[in-house]
Amino acid sequence: MDANARTWFLVGGTLIALAAGTGIGQYLRVRRDATLNPALIDGFNRRIRAWWLMSSVLAAALLLGRLGATIVFGLISFWALREFVTLTPTRRGDHRALFWVFFVFTPLQYLLVGMGAAQYGLYTILIPVYAFLFVPARIAVAGDFKRFLERAAKIQAGLMICVYCLSHAPALMYLKIEGYEDPVDRARLLFFFVLITQLGDVMQYVWQRLAGRTIIAPAVSPNRTWESFLGSVGSCTLLGAALSWATPFEIWAAAVLSAIIASMGFAGGMTMSAIKRDRGVADTGVLVTGHSGVLDRIDSICFAAPIFFHLTRYFYAEW
Repeated sequence: MDANARTWFLVGGTLIALAAGTGIGQYLRVRRDATLNPALIDGFNRRIRAWWLMSSVLAAALLLGRLGATIVFGLISFWALREFVTLTPTRRGDHRALFWVFFVFTPLQYLLVGMGAAQYGLYTILIPVYAFLFVPARIAVAGDFKRFLERAAKIQAGLMICVYCLSHAPALMYLKIEGYEDPVDRARLLFFFVLITQLGDVMQYVWQRLAGRTIIAPAVSPNRTWESFLGSVGSCTLLGAALSWATPFEIWAAAVLSAIIASMGFAGGMTMSAIKRDRGVADTGVLVTGHSGVLDRIDSICFAAPIFFHLTRYFYAEW
């Protein structure tokens, strides 16, 4: 099977799975009774809609090539960062630092990613080194010292989660992997990563409904249990192994990497839940009715992307 056939087979299978998930979600919504938890059904349907939305974004990005994908993810980062900053109010003394964060460091990070593997050494340190030193210094120069550490840390956290971490998703399309040089192959690797991440998100809700008993952190997220976590990781592990033909990985490696993606996605969801609880909000935004905020939909991708990227690069890509 050539690269194009594999890609279309993967995309077609995803569309069929989405259609099936949509049908199941609508059936459960109409069938509401005392044995079904309405919140879980709504959550499941939101995840399916998010999956449709992310698949549409990915399809548009893939049609535009890896540069187009980089630009699309850059725009998503920009909007997610906007939601994060709105969620964590700032003071007048932070505005100049935020200007640099939004209009210098964010586009520069994606510009370096778009320049390819040659800039790996720079785009992996631009934010955690240069931006992280610049932000508190710029706030200090503004002369406002009230809650200084708290304000600087909020901006740094938003920049790290929404920009630095997410930028590793399109960076997958620039990895040099032996026998995997075709741009279609690299696009399929990005699609595989997003597919496993979104599936992990959906399966958490499914397993929560089927076997959820032991809540991990009731004060942070009453809907996340050890059973849903283990069920999600197990489901993604099996699917990842089954989809190894779509990746440059062996079956066991695809399974292990899928388990890591699901675990990191879970960590991202828990982290964003803690932040939202602290701020007293249910969602990070209302970009599209029924879809919550952009950050709500990509929190799992943000946490999983850098780990998946670096493991793939370390074990499979040319240095």
